[in-house]
Order: sequence, then structure tokens, then C-alpha cells
Amino acid sequence: MMRALLLGVALALAALAPAQAASRIKDIATLQAARDNQLVGYGLVIGLQGSGDSLRNSPFTEQSIRAMLGNLGTATEGGAARSKNVAAVIVTANLPAFVQSGARIDVNVSSLGDASSLTGGTLVMTPLRAADGQIYAVAQGSVVVSGFAAKGQAESLTQGVPTSGRVSDGAIVERQVSADFKGLDQLTLLLRNPDFSTAVTIADAINTHAANRWGKRVAQEEDARTVSIRKPANISPARFFAEIENIPVLVDAPARVVVDERTGTIVIGADVRLSRVAISHGTLTVRVTEMPKIMQPEPFSSGVTAEEPYTVIDAQRPDARVNMLDGPDLQTLVGGLNRLGVKPDGIIAILQAVKSAGALQAELVFQ
Repeated sequence: MMRALLLGVALALAALAPAQAASRIKDIATLQAARDNQLVGYGLVIGLQGSGDSLRNSPFTEQSIRAMLGNLGTATEGGAARSKNVAAVIVTANLPAFVQSGARIDVNVSSLGDASSLTGGTLVMTPLRAADGQIYAVAQGSVVVSGFAAKGQAESLTQGVPTSGRVSDGAIVERQVSADFKGLDQLTLLLRNPDFSTAVTIADAINTHAANRWGKRVAQEEDARTVSIRKPANISPARFFAEIENIPVLVDAPARVVVDERTGTIVIGADVRLSRVAISHGTLTVRVTEMPKIMQPEPFSSGVTAEEPYTVIDAQRPDARVNMLDGPDLQTLVGGLNRLGVKPDGIIAILQAVKSAGALQAELVFQ
């Protein structure tokens, strides 16, 4: 009985669909002038229930506590802090494009020391800086943690990552990134997945719309990732991009097979083709059993009891058979792999061997 294979294998659902799929421009490309900016800061999470940093192993946490209390007007000279309710954290965030001062953004909080959990903690006011060293936002608020950790004397249980959390709308933007979007006469589209065919298709689709709308061509493909667009007169850049971002285009992509050997995941693109090959696959099982024998000396002899090694080795190769594999389309390829009756790790080995034989007409990517 043939088993339903590809357990733990994610295959592209485009098996029954055409190789190309229509997508909106806004879904496959981004506007260069509308990029995010990364922010980072160092802060403290307080109010933990004994799950914070041990100050002996994380001396920077104690230094930060003293500095914070000093700024608040509390003298901390002399004496050693013994609190385990505080954890040093790194706070990260993405500053969206066109955000204005006073807007709120989400922040991620990750433990820097040896804290066991950030559950129930509150992030104290933390400045967030960009690559230029300037402060663009300030974060503060209750940390929401999805994981948890429980520990007893003889056993501990951890689910998720309790040392990382999130503060929704936890940062207030103090400085906006200067951008003169209104004065732009030329826009640049950056494809998320670079491809020459897709770039040309986007340019042609925009030019077709522009010819009907403004009577001229406005787009020009630059390379596999970039499409330049000249803004027509008497229309704002925002309104112009709003018109073209919903234009549907046919997206193309190279044939590719992505393999994650750690999880046994295989993703096969819709354009993958396989030349006809004959494959023999069978798992070799070797069983080594140690059964030592105890040897007793003869009666009334001067011998001693001894142990004699005895090993049994059994090698089997079940289900070893030869199959023809041919993949003119994705559905046939998946069906052929299923007929081999192997598990995901076996399919990965087969794909590697087929690629080495030159029969896999696709790029094989290992993660």
C-alpha cells in the first residue's frame, strides 16, 4: 500500500495553476522613496516576578539601575543591589515611511542578560536611535510575551520564547524622517523578487495605462530589480502612484526548488521540470546487536569465569525498487515522487542526485 507522502513537505499550491499569476504592482514592488528605517535602543524592563537578570552575571544591569535611579534623583552610592525584578533589554522598531511626530509604532523587546522571562514586565522610557545616532522615538509600556516558563526543583517547562516580547504602540515618534515626496518628478519601483521578465512586464503595463490616461509612455525598466517612472504633469506623486499601484501584471520567476534539511520542508516551484530518469531508492538498515556469552570454567579446574564477546550484524534494504520519474509539469512530478514511497529526507536525497545527474531543470536552494 503506497503511503501518502510528503509528510512535512510543503509543495507549491500552483500545481494546477498556470506558471504565471496576475498580481498588483503594489504587491510585488515597493516605492524607493517609501522605505522604512530601523531603530534600536537599550533599556530596562522592571516589575518581573524574580525572573530578571542575576546582577552577578549581568553587571551592566546593575550599572543601568544605578544610572536610572541617579537620573530620577535617588542616591545609590554604597551597597549592592540584589533585585531580580529587573532585566536589561534591547528594543528594536521599524520607523515607517512618511510617519509624523506624535505617531505611535510597535516595538520588539529582547533580553540582553540572563533573565528567564519578561512576563509581566514594564519597559521603562527608552530612547530609540537610527543609524545616524539621532533619537527618533521613545518607547515605554507593558511587555506582552507569548511564551512562558515554569520551573520546579526537579523539572522545568518552557514554551515559546519568554525572553522576547512586544509592546504594541509602545513608542512615540519624536522626530520624522525628512522626505520631499511631493516634489518628486521621477519614481523608482524596486521589485521584491528581481526578475527581468517581471520588470519588463511592469513597465509595459504602466505604459499601456499611461498611454490611455495621459497619452505618453512614462515607465522604463532599468534592470531586473528597478523600474523608473516619470510623473506626468498636473498630478501629485501620491495620486499618480495610487493609480498605477493597482495595475495587474503577470509575475514570472525562475524555476527553483527550496529545501530545508533541518525541518524536512521542500517547496517546488510551478515551473520546475524534470527530465526522464530511472531511480532506485531503498533505505539501508543495519542492526548491530551485542550478546556477550558468559563462559564458566570446568569443574575442579583453576580457570575463572570469563566473558566472550558475541556480535550479531543484520543488514536489510527493504522496498528497494527501480521507478521511472518524469516531470513535464508540477502535478506529474509530485505524483512521481509520491509513487516512490519515500519520506521527505529520501526525497531530498533524490532531488540532490537528480540535480547531479543534470535531469532537474531548476535551481536547487538549501536553507
